[in-house]
Amino acid sequence: MGFSQNLSPRTGLFPVAGLVMLAAAHGALAANYEFLAAPETDLNRVYRLDRATGEIGACQYGLKEASAVGVTLCYPPGEGAGAQAPSEYSLVASHHQGEGGVFRVDLRTGMMSICYVLNDAVVCTPQAR
Repeated sequence: MGFSQNLSPRTGLFPVAGLVMLAAAHGALAANYEFLAAPETDLNRVYRLDRATGEIGACQYGLKEASAVGVTLCYPPGEGAGAQAPSEYSLVASHHQGEGGVFRVDLRTGMMSICYVLNDAVVCTPQAR
């Protein structure tokens, strides 16, 4: 007779489960980067972390000569700030008003390092626990 008579409750769950898994996978891909502002209150710097590799960079606002519009100044990963062993990384601010750096933490191992801008790149201390 109708379509609903040929569809058992168990069979009807497969399309729903597939949509839930697809949405979860999309959410995992969308959360690849984490951003955190430097704790220093007079610094307009934001750190960018690749959550899977631990690679960290930073950008900040800068003035452009003879223009009312500024520029985005970005600092690439330097010593210790490049990709680390694959894991699950996060950023933590110290909440110290004069601190321009952030902590890169490995959520799986508990290792951490301090990352900050030095000259024209982001550098990080060796990981420690």
